[in-house]
Amino acid sequence: MNKAELVTAIAHTTGQSKVQVHNSIAATLYTLTTAIAKGERITLIGFGTFERRQRQARTGVNPQNPSQKLKIPAARVPAFRAGQELKDIVDGKAKLPIFHSPLPKTKSSSSKKKSVTKKPMKKHKTKKRR
Repeated sequence: MNKAELVTAIAHTTGQSKVQVHNSIAATLYTLTTAIAKGERITLIGFGTFERRQRQARTGVNPQNPSQKLKIPAARVPAFRAGQELKDIVDGKAKLPIFHSPLPKTKSSSSKKKSVTKKPMKKHKTKKRR
């Protein structure tokens, strides 16, 4: 699933517009990225934890030339650790809970609506240019 498919799925589930969902996802990713870059840990109970880890410098091997050794510098890397609830759902030990949208349901088409009559548009006279 890519970002566009995710936006469509969330919009369908919540009843929001795709633009609203896209903006929400963009804001969420921006906030997560900013916090992780600062070294903060983000924990979403039941889903998992996002954090920044320090990877030590090490010596690697060039796969195209195994006799050549490479120095790989130390780096800060993003990491994700799945929560127990997510692990159980993925493993099939638990079922995914049913999503209940916090948004109010829209009125069904069976409800009475006021009828709106449209008046025909008047034709505008245009002035001739000389």
